Amino acid sequence: MATREPFTPVERRAAVSLAGIFALRMLGMFLILPVFALYAQSLPGGEDHARIGLALGIYGLTQAVLMLPFGMASDRFGRKPVIYLGLAVFALGSFLAAWAPDVHWLVVGRALQGAGAVSAAVTALLADLTREEKRTQAMAVIGSTIGLTFAFSLAAGPAIYHAIGVPGMFAATGVLALLAILVLRFYTPDPGVSVFHSDAEAHPARLKDVLRDGQLARLNWGIFALHAAQMAMFVVVPFALVRAGGLAPQQHWQVYLPVLLLSFVLLVPAVILGERHGRMKAVFVTAVAVMLAAQIGLALALEHFWGIVLTLLAYFAAFNVLEALLPSLISKIAPPEAKGTAMGVYNTAQSLGLFFGAAAGGWIAEHAGHGAVFAFCAGLIGVWLVLAAGMRSPPRVKTQLLHIDPLSEAEARRLATRLAVFAGVEAVSVLPREGAVMLKVNQTGWDEEGVRHALYGSTQTR
Repeated sequence: MATREPFTPVERRAAVSLAGIFALRMLGMFLILPVFALYAQSLPGGEDHARIGLALGIYGLTQAVLMLPFGMASDRFGRKPVIYLGLAVFALGSFLAAWAPDVHWLVVGRALQGAGAVSAAVTALLADLTREEKRTQAMAVIGSTIGLTFAFSLAAGPAIYHAIGVPGMFAATGVLALLAILVLRFYTPDPGVSVFHSDAEAHPARLKDVLRDGQLARLNWGIFALHAAQMAMFVVVPFALVRAGGLAPQQHWQVYLPVLLLSFVLLVPAVILGERHGRMKAVFVTAVAVMLAAQIGLALALEHFWGIVLTLLAYFAAFNVLEALLPSLISKIAPPEAKGTAMGVYNTAQSLGLFFGAAAGGWIAEHAGHGAVFAFCAGLIGVWLVLAAGMRSPPRVKTQLLHIDPLSEAEARRLATRLAVFAGVEAVSVLPREGAVMLKVNQTGWDEEGVRHALYGSTQTR
């Protein structure tokens, strides 16, 4: 079957190089996360936690504002030119943050880093360079790369900080961004003709339907709350490890590395139970509950080193499970023809969470103390727990994309009616202008042979 074919050389080069660009942007955010607050405190203006939080989170605000416009601009001006611009802005922000003599300039540099918001344009380029039936697999490569980048950053960030300092880390990400431009120019394949892809790009006409969907809204709140709590935590946790554990910043990897490794061990059985055994909602709600318990535990354990370590283990175990399940839930719940729009809204909510959490966490730490930050986080996650408990159990479906020749609107409607009757087909969207059929099919089995015969056994769709 076509879905079991390997990547073509072009698809492999596209997936590897564009995953690297995604990882670079995540590296610029995550690498400094364990040590940023401690560094910013040493700068003029850094004695105010509110300014530290603003400097940490402003990246998310500019990214949220510009992510979808960058994607739309790539439809008009071309994928690569828009990505070149975004990477150049990201590099400029990195070098400015490296130079920053005080927290105020650090805020400007971080804002510019976020303004290089190329994620949507990179996703669109990947869609241009991959077949419909291989696109989900290519996106999985990017998702795995982001997860590994997060783990590497938290574990290695303190050691790299000891070697070159936060200014050196910013400068290094700036250099890597410039190298990424060369990789994009000389290694990433050119897309030829760029077209719109409903499964990978946001469409303004679909926004209203996506925003009105209550089930998607619950998930969007979830990713907002998850990353808001994360950023608020890292305004406080580095100071707690120094105070309660007597650990110098370069030693914090001794906490993060074992905690992350153990949390990844717990991730695998949880995802298997949720995805393969149809217990998605139970696993999801349990993970949110564990996240809430971790926030409460951190509030109570701030003065106890081993209490911090154990609650961080619970936090990262829940965080990894939720990070893995949330995109899957979006894919299962969103209408096939609006999947790209749903993911665009989801990614924007995540970026807004990064900003809100860091800014609010810094302000709360400054005016109400460190313990109050975790009470704030617990409030966000508590609301999420109520919303998650009330959501419908997600259907056990997956998205299948198949290529067709262009059709008229009338032919597309007739084809959708024909495909909807096959066993295991839960939803059908025929996109005649894109030359694609998007199906939601049952995970436990569907009449793939019958569907393919209906599509490719007729000269109408071949």
